[in-house]
Amino acid sequence: MSEHLSTQFDAELNDIRARLTRMGGLVEEQVQGALRAFAGGDRDLVERVVARDAEVDALEIDLDDACVHVVARRQPAAVDLRTIMAVSKTVTDLERIGDEAKKIAKATRKLLERGTGAAPPQVVAVQGMGGQCLAMLRGVLDAFVRMDAAAAWQIVRHDKEIDQHFRAITRELVTYMMEDPRTISSALDIVFIAKSLERIGDHCKNIAKDVIFVVEGRDVRHLKLAELEQEPPGR
Repeated sequence: MSEHLSTQFDAELNDIRARLTRMGGLVEEQVQGALRAFAGGDRDLVERVVARDAEVDALEIDLDDACVHVVARRQPAAVDLRTIMAVSKTVTDLERIGDEAKKIAKATRKLLERGTGAAPPQVVAVQGMGGQCLAMLRGVLDAFVRMDAAAAWQIVRHDKEIDQHFRAITRELVTYMMEDPRTISSALDIVFIAKSLERIGDHCKNIAKDVIFVVEGRDVRHLKLAELEQEPPGR
């Protein structure tokens, strides 16, 4: 590749990275807003989170198109090709995280509309789980920007804790519903919110594994945590 074409390719790749960073920031704001709406019962914030999902969807289409055009025009190889592939997959995961934020907002809307009875005691645990998921999202976006495989590995490990929290919260809510059937509707909404948070953790894990793929050229998508621990990335 000539120096001129190489410079053009670098500029296009940097532009894609910048747009991905913007999308990541927007999705982070969506998740944060959904969690704030859930914690504070903010109806206006619920509607803003739901409405903003269209902007995330538009960015997904825009970035997918940019990746396709770069591959077609520049025919990248090695780490550049892995980067484009990782961006394309990360865009999909970010869009789905945005979808989960919208689901949290909609479940919160249902809770607010119902507005009867005391909130299940597990609400506090769900809020704590939400804070951990938001930290995971921030961490994996930072790992992607810095292409830090060691930091990405920590995100993969942290997802196991999120899964454990989800199972514990679900068990407690099932018991709560059995003890007082009047709480079933509200408790189910809380379960759906916890499930969305668990899915956000899964998508963060996917992005982290894409970072490892770019940095090390190692496809770890289908490796279990125990297998990864035998040879952790960034070591």
